[in-house]
Amino acid sequence: MTEEKCPQLVDYFVVAGLAPGGSAPLDEEGQQRGCRVVEPVTDLAVIARGLGEEVPEGFTCIEKTQGGHPAELSAGLINNPHMYLCYRRGHDKPPILDLGVLYEGKEVVKQGWYVIETTPYSRSASLSSGGPATHRTFLTYRRAPESQALHTLGVTDISLLLPSKGEVAPHTFCRVEKNLNTGIWGPALYLCYKRAVAKANALVYEAGLISRYPEADVESFPLPESVPMFCLPMGVTVESWPLNTKYQLPVFSTFVLTSACGDKVYGAAIQFYEAFPRECLSERQSVRLGLVSVVDRRPITNRTLQVKKSVCVLSHWPFFTVFQKFLTFVYRYSISGPHVLPLEKHISSFMHNVPFPSPQRPRILVQLSPYDNLLLCQPVSSPLLLSGASFVKLLQNLGPENACVLLLAVLTEHKLLLHSLRPDVLTSVSEALVSMTFPLRWHCPYIPLCPLRLADVLCAPMPFIVGVHSSYFDLYDPPTDVVCVDLDTNTIFQAEDKKPLSWRSLPRKQGKMLVNTLTNLMKTLEKIYTTGQEEATLEFLLTDYDLIYGRQKQLELEIQEAFLRFMSCLLRGYRAYLLPITQAPSDRTTDCSSLFNLQGFLKSRERTHQKFYTQLTRTQMFTQFIEECSFVSDRHACLEFFDECSDVEKPEEVRLIDLDEAHSGEHTVFIMPPEEPQEPDGSELPDMWSKCLLGHCYGLWFIYLPTFVRAESAKVRALQTAYEVLKHMETRKMVLPDEVCYRILMQLCGQYGQPVLAVRVLLEMKKAGITPNTITYAYYNKAVLESKWPSTNQGGRLRWAKLRNVLMAVAQFRQPIKQRQKSGSVGTRTGLDIFTCYLFFTICNHKYISLRYTIIVCFPFLCSQCRPPGPRDTVSRKAVDENYNNVSPPSRGSLAGKLQQLLTPTRHRLSGRRAASVGARRSGGENGPVRRVSEQRPSRKAQVSSLSVGSDVDLPDTTNLAFPLRKSWDTNQEGAGLEVLMSSCSLCRSCNSLVYDEEIMAGWTSDDSNLNSSCPFCSTTFVPLLNAEICDLGPVSGERSQGSSVGGSPQVTVAYLSPLVLRKELESLLENEGEAVLAQGQLLDSHSIIFWNMVWYFHRLGLPSNLLQLVRSSPLANQLAQVTPLPAVRVRLLWDTLTPDTDHWPPLYILWRMHSGVPMRNHSWRRHNHPFTLAFLEEVLRWVGMNEVHKGITLLLETTAKQPGTTLCLSRSLYREMLFLTLAAMGRDHVAAFDKKYKAAYQRLSGSLGREELRRKRAQPPSPKAVDCRRSFLLPLEC
Repeated sequence: MTEEKCPQLVDYFVVAGLAPGGSAPLDEEGQQRGCRVVEPVTDLAVIARGLGEEVPEGFTCIEKTQGGHPAELSAGLINNPHMYLCYRRGHDKPPILDLGVLYEGKEVVKQGWYVIETTPYSRSASLSSGGPATHRTFLTYRRAPESQALHTLGVTDISLLLPSKGEVAPHTFCRVEKNLNTGIWGPALYLCYKRAVAKANALVYEAGLISRYPEADVESFPLPESVPMFCLPMGVTVESWPLNTKYQLPVFSTFVLTSACGDKVYGAAIQFYEAFPRECLSERQSVRLGLVSVVDRRPITNRTLQVKKSVCVLSHWPFFTVFQKFLTFVYRYSISGPHVLPLEKHISSFMHNVPFPSPQRPRILVQLSPYDNLLLCQPVSSPLLLSGASFVKLLQNLGPENACVLLLAVLTEHKLLLHSLRPDVLTSVSEALVSMTFPLRWHCPYIPLCPLRLADVLCAPMPFIVGVHSSYFDLYDPPTDVVCVDLDTNTIFQAEDKKPLSWRSLPRKQGKMLVNTLTNLMKTLEKIYTTGQEEATLEFLLTDYDLIYGRQKQLELEIQEAFLRFMSCLLRGYRAYLLPITQAPSDRTTDCSSLFNLQGFLKSRERTHQKFYTQLTRTQMFTQFIEECSFVSDRHACLEFFDECSDVEKPEEVRLIDLDEAHSGEHTVFIMPPEEPQEPDGSELPDMWSKCLLGHCYGLWFIYLPTFVRAESAKVRALQTAYEVLKHMETRKMVLPDEVCYRILMQLCGQYGQPVLAVRVLLEMKKAGITPNTITYAYYNKAVLESKWPSTNQGGRLRWAKLRNVLMAVAQFRQPIKQRQKSGSVGTRTGLDIFTCYLFFTICNHKYISLRYTIIVCFPFLCSQCRPPGPRDTVSRKAVDENYNNVSPPSRGSLAGKLQQLLTPTRHRLSGRRAASVGARRSGGENGPVRRVSEQRPSRKAQVSSLSVGSDVDLPDTTNLAFPLRKSWDTNQEGAGLEVLMSSCSLCRSCNSLVYDEEIMAGWTSDDSNLNSSCPFCSTTFVPLLNAEICDLGPVSGERSQGSSVGGSPQVTVAYLSPLVLRKELESLLENEGEAVLAQGQLLDSHSIIFWNMVWYFHRLGLPSNLLQLVRSSPLANQLAQVTPLPAVRVRLLWDTLTPDTDHWPPLYILWRMHSGVPMRNHSWRRHNHPFTLAFLEEVLRWVGMNEVHKGITLLLETTAKQPGTTLCLSRSLYREMLFLTLAAMGRDHVAAFDKKYKAAYQRLSGSLGREELRRKRAQPPSPKAVDCRRSFLLPLEC
């Protein structure tokens, strides 16, 4: 079961920030040169200078437009009051976020916006004349909320434009598309403004490396020195904040590094702030940050000091969503606590234990903590290169037309500068730009997130694609020959002296088809996407992001397919113009002109687009593409795929990218969080391991479910049982490995025509927080569309179901009456009797049901209670039936008789039937001891079962399983002829200790190829064993005949598999031999390990199966001489071993049963001279009962140590000896209480005897992980 080791997902973990002693120390030159720190705009005002109003104090008046013309707001008015706009900067108020223009009467004021209606001198601030035929015009603004964080967007610059004078909005400015001049003359005037991050007082430094993991470089990939710069591209800032400032949420960013050989390395980082000590600042720096008064140099105490820091992971795979969740978890873990495990433990566990998803492990579920997890899925196998591109974000931020404009810019190799205030969007859009030109590859400089220190690349005399944070423009102006793309405002800025780029320069037919396709996809995107969800808050990242990603996945591929279709049409037929080498090579043989017929290719294209194709063929991308097509290349698979796409006659009608996920694997690997140590006081920490095992066990049963349903006659009942199991799983909040449980049940609902049940399964799935993938959703739609839905009108089946529920409800109310009859107090009438009568008649008062006959026959006591008291009350029930109701007594076989049977309490009916059965068999010649044991059993078996609405009227006998099941698949305890005893208790050969079920579970690992568990005493790994023994119960139901011995019973020993390993082996078996193998006898013979482990787990959880039918017809059952043909089989799961070592002393619970004369299995114990007398055992039990377990442990240790010639003759630990003794003497209800008492006693003895000495004597209690496994698997084992 060994597999090739998968590569690690993450290569490095880096912490970047202000490194002490680094290249940029904290000194007087901390402020960068050229830094233009601008305060945000906090107030606006309109003044009328023509009416004598002056600029208010602290305000700045905008007197000129961008071109230097007068900026009068009222130039078009007849009586021009010479109105001007003024603004004030500061940090005393929340900044203004947006500006607008309101046409009064035509529109209403938006919520959260303010209108400037008056000037500071209380005059009207309307920019129009305000006559009866005109509407008034006002300026409006929107302010940030009071609780807004310090670093928020705000208006930093305001300008006015006169388009008629050739003025355009400056770079990064937003223009309000409403004319301010509504007068009868004068040019149009427009308002524009710039939004930027409103920063605090700050010192900026170069980012350095604080720490890294691992410390040593990976041989194949050394850590680049420039990583800290990319983590903090705008540098490290030391900032001064007011005390009441809202704490900043971390900012997620991504970047791409390109190695010398062209390989990409993807980085994901989170930037956050933490406190910084004032002692590290000089006096000048403190003054600059506002921490010291300028006049008297006194410290200002109402401000805090913060420094920016970043954590980052580097990987060869762009799993940005996964990295974002992990880094957010790391950040939340670092600011919370205290925690038992250090943060470094989680980081190392994630780096070393999480592999890259492979075909053998297509899904990896990483449990970061009991409350946080993330899922990695194997990327869809595609010839397209894996990248960090997000075509959805490309379309969201640019729109269809601008996206095509950038496609033109990339194909013609322009200089592109992308900028945004969202760093993660820069990388996603940049990766999409270089991916949408497939099969052409960008070979020029490419830096999706460029640090400030590397901004000189913008002056390079070559094409490039560079992304920068928008705050770059607060420091520098971009070069004039660069095409600037603002992703926040969806605007493209180009040099004025050049013809602007237009998507219409693309080939007409292909370009129009691309724009139309993107427009339709944009409409679909707007329907399923909510703008507010894009904001990456901490709560959002770990809860709802997966749902949004699942909806966008298909749309992502459709957008990528649209660009692929365009490129295939653009280059169609290019292979016909490849020139083979027919002569001896020369210096010009490998030139593009020698390898490709450029002129012939251009002539084959439309004449109207010769300029575009000429520019395309001159690019470095096209030249490299021709060389790759002409010579051996590592991209031969990609190029072959593109050739197939370009050969399609009508690509608009054919899918070029397969969107079907049916080929993707469903096998899920669990990566558990690092182990948390046990607290010194023995308290238990939350553990997800037991929930993981439990989820896989239920997953096993659902994989077996189709075989089980097929073998059952009542298939709808079996499906209802499976649905009850699903609800039970949701109640227990277990960790499911995948959605296979829901999918299989949905598939069966479609197969057996149960659409309503399929809908209920889908609701349970959503309640569990699981979003169905494509395969599950397809099965669901098939079930609800192709199955026949039940009629909406109420049929007889539903009415009988209502009647049955009413009868069962009344039967519950009759139980107190039965109890009073037994106590002899039946003559009194209480309010309960009257309420019972009232309840019944109220429920039964339905226009579709006439139940008078049935009521009078089956409920004569109700009629006698509801009529006035009189002599009739003393008449017998038979007389009442004959005289008052005028009907004859019902026979037992009639419907009324069955209903009367129903009202008889089930417990009494079962007990009577069982007593009659056992009594009849005892008359056949059974002895006393067997009778004694059989009398002890019925108390656990006789329980009232409940039926679900919609089931048949027949009443099944109750079972001892966890769910109400039908008798056909139940193990009949009374009529069983064979008994299978099973135990998972295994012997550790290293220390000769018995390891029990919950300890074996705790020792398993999440590796689904590892069969080993670890011994809790010596920590040695070993393969646990599952033992099964098939016994003949003899002629009497319930017990084996006295003469049967253990030696004559066939026994089976197989490896005890973890549910994770068993799940993998079962899936492999079904894939190789088909589903029919689970119902064939060869499963028991050829795959005994899988068979017996499935029997163990299904009965461990009380889940129904038909596996025992294979035991009845197997050669193992034929080895028994006294079995009847096809006998019924029952299973008993034992806690202790089936084959104890008879050379050792018997365990204490066996000695207790020997002393008490309790019948038990005959193991032929040898006679030992042991000191464990009945008085000794009673003494130990007395200490346990008096809550002084430490004295019982001391007594047992001292008694064992006195035995000559032996150090320790007990193969079981002291905990097991005392637990089983308590279990045998007091019952299994005392297990949990005993655990608490024993832990307290162990802590008490650790101080006197020493923890190591107790461990040497095997006196330690089980680990919290083992106890949690026992608690999760609810049904206790027998002893």
